[in-house]
Amino acid sequence: MYIAVVGAGDCDGKTGEIAYRVGLEIARRGHVLVCGGLGGVMDAAAKGAHEAGGVTVGILPGGREGASQWLTVALPTGMGEARNALVARAGDVLIAVGGGYGTLSEIALGIKMGKPVVGLDSWNLEKRGRGRMEAAPGPVEAVALAERLASPGTDGPP
Repeated sequence: MYIAVVGAGDCDGKTGEIAYRVGLEIARRGHVLVCGGLGGVMDAAAKGAHEAGGVTVGILPGGREGASQWLTVALPTGMGEARNALVARAGDVLIAVGGGYGTLSEIALGIKMGKPVVGLDSWNLEKRGRGRMEAAPGPVEAVALAERLASPGTDGPP
């Protein structure tokens, strides 16, 4: 499964630690981590996945300069913030860790695309229409919930 981790390019130590643990858990469970490929939450999650031996894919807004050193694959798009749509599309499910308006755009795009979204200390969104965002209390629970929501035959999409 491809799990997109979305969050701010700058974050505090607590949020960075949560993102790191999400990345670690994604790799431990054998999934591919997809992110925006830069700093903050993206870098911390990629580092966690990398250190657990996982595959990390960064979909970059510009060129490769400034990309996280923990990426297995760094894909430059030259699209700026429009690359958020590619990050959301690439994940089977999204996990939002904290985040600002860029993260909110990825959450909204993911929901609009019919993807399940799990939030960790992120935006508090009411369920509206077909899509949804569900909160998780911690990194391990977030990845477990992402697996459940994205798997056919569970509460996830078909």
